[in-house]
Amino acid sequence: MTRSPALLALILGAVAACGFAPLHLWPLTLVALAGWMLLIHRAPTLRTALWQGWLFGLGHFTINNNWFQHAFDFQDKMPPVLGYFASVALALYLGIFPMAAAGIAWRARRTDTGPDAPFVLVFAAAWIATEYLRATLLTGYAWDPLAVLWLPVIGVARISALVGTYALSGLTIVAAGALLLAVRRRWTLPAIAAATFALAAASAPFTHAPPPAPGTPRIRVVQPNIGNDLRTADAGDYTLDALIAGSGRPGATPRLIVWPEGLLQQLLENGYPAYVYDRRWPVDTRRRIASILGPRDMVMTNATTLTFDARGDIDGAGNSVLAITPEARIAGRYDKAHLVPFGEYLPWSSLLTPLGLARLVPGDIDFVPGRGPASLDWPAYGAIGIQVCYEIIFSGEVVDRAHRPRLIFNPSNDAWYGRWGPPQFLAQAQLRAIEEGLPVVRATPTGISAIIAADGRVVARIPHETAGAVEAPIPPALPPTLFARLGNLLAALVAIALFAIAVAIRRRGR
Repeated sequence: MTRSPALLALILGAVAACGFAPLHLWPLTLVALAGWMLLIHRAPTLRTALWQGWLFGLGHFTINNNWFQHAFDFQDKMPPVLGYFASVALALYLGIFPMAAAGIAWRARRTDTGPDAPFVLVFAAAWIATEYLRATLLTGYAWDPLAVLWLPVIGVARISALVGTYALSGLTIVAAGALLLAVRRRWTLPAIAAATFALAAASAPFTHAPPPAPGTPRIRVVQPNIGNDLRTADAGDYTLDALIAGSGRPGATPRLIVWPEGLLQQLLENGYPAYVYDRRWPVDTRRRIASILGPRDMVMTNATTLTFDARGDIDGAGNSVLAITPEARIAGRYDKAHLVPFGEYLPWSSLLTPLGLARLVPGDIDFVPGRGPASLDWPAYGAIGIQVCYEIIFSGEVVDRAHRPRLIFNPSNDAWYGRWGPPQFLAQAQLRAIEEGLPVVRATPTGISAIIAADGRVVARIPHETAGAVEAPIPPALPPTLFARLGNLLAALVAIALFAIAVAIRRRGR
């Protein structure tokens, strides 16, 4: 090992990021995690272990979230170069969570025997707890949990249907620890882990979702490849024309046509004060949309909605999804609930605005959060769940449990996120499909748009920065998974079980 364990921890964190999309070098991540766990075990003091844990997180999240910088290229309120500092600043914060896991594991080590199974199991339990906290504290940042590594080995990824994402992330730590123990010729945990993961990987051909039944309604995803740089204030007709052109023509089978987030600039709702409508009334836009629909078709599109105070002044905006019928009516509305801090609103604005900071999404009207996961129900298609953009990354928070949908529609604007962000976003949507046993449909302006089966397979996609559309029968939903029934209670149960097994092994070895 290098004479600078701190530098090595930083490097191992960066190497661990290579296992995620778009590189998918997941064995490298396991090796990097194993090396980091050995560093933590050898740390002479708790302070050293915490330092090395934080440095691992700094390296890991700086590389893995490099796409974060690109969001600053599409706004004019702050210098774009600030994006590089923001990426590192985010990693400085996120490093706290692996630091905490490392500190807990260090407390559980035995210095006289070297790394052993209890050390690994406590590390895994601590990782579950800290990854869950990362996804929930201060509105949460759930991006790229360790579990997403396994999508190239989709049989292993499907373990999340049983225990959820955060628990599978903990089991990933067990797999990395098993590598470390195998090198030290301690075979019990490596043998159990190898058998478990091999069996899961081999199960993939037997856990496919069934194909759609004959006559199933179809879904059409439109991706016009219009980036943020082309969405000027007067580009409304251009973007609407592109969306309509990609929507195809009616057929004998009902079609649910889905459009991305961030493209439709026209207002669609009636009832606002006349001054907000400029030159076009919403009914005219809805009629244009309805003109491409058959009698049983429907368009679901992202749009901005507005709220007003008693004087008729705008006092809030919604990042909404509206359903447009062939009669040019609005048949349903969903408002995004989990807004993006620093993107759709500026937290602590009274402190940060004087420093020259602003939110990234253009405009001066604050976005207002909706009520949470909801399903909109129509006879031709069944219940459709909606999660706008960032909402899809939050495990256990994407479905209205009282009104389970048949699929989840996830409009997103991935044009903010460079080349690393879109494939990482797609991967997390695949995990949500597996966890919930529901197909997920992503529509983005520039890609990657996709139709994802309920078992996590991508059955159709439009590549990044490609204009096009895909159409297919709506994939069937699976029966509610164990995770769909119990949610993140399973993460707590798995963490408790790992910790209890570690304690039992230690006591038996005394």
